[in-house]
Amino acid sequence: MPRLFTALEIPRNAAMSLSLLRGGLPGARWIDVENYHITLRFIGDVDGRTADEIVDRLDRIDRPEFQIRLDGIGAFGSKKPHSVWAGVSPSPEMYALQAEIERICQRIGLPPDPRKFTPHVTLARLKSSRVDDVVHYLAGRGNFQTSAFTVPRFVLLSSRESVGGGPYLTEEIFPLHEALSVPSVSSSFLQPVKSLA
Repeated sequence: MPRLFTALEIPRNAAMSLSLLRGGLPGARWIDVENYHITLRFIGDVDGRTADEIVDRLDRIDRPEFQIRLDGIGAFGSKKPHSVWAGVSPSPEMYALQAEIERICQRIGLPPDPRKFTPHVTLARLKSSRVDDVVHYLAGRGNFQTSAFTVPRFVLLSSRESVGGGPYLTEEIFPLHEALSVPSVSSSFLQPVKSLA
């Protein structure tokens, strides 16, 4: 069974901006542009019945689309860096979606995710990069930022057993409903639109 995880996709223009960060770091294995994503919840290896139940529950999520932007870069592993990433601007809607997916996974019987949710896009896996090289690489690219983009859906991806970084296969797509956008009005005043259907 493939390993499953939920994620947000990166639109083409933001992915192209990310691709310009590739290179200039010895020992880095760069992630292919088509495999960029923001992991919401790693699910792992599950049997077919559990996978079907996860899909059924995720399909019931009813949340509005939202906007995020990629903002800043950094590295995981301070003493021995193991990956370089692009950060994601904080979004209450993204955190709420992630928390709902986490609750669903736990209700199904999966153990809680031991890692704190840190939204990011992995740019490279580091095998033998020196700390000095990583610091130098990050110092030259610290002001990275993309334009804001709308997140219209989240996906269930699978990966085959490998060293990480793809290729990933989209197993299911879960649309978010269109957000009501009224400029300069606090979202707390917005009421859901009633369907005319």
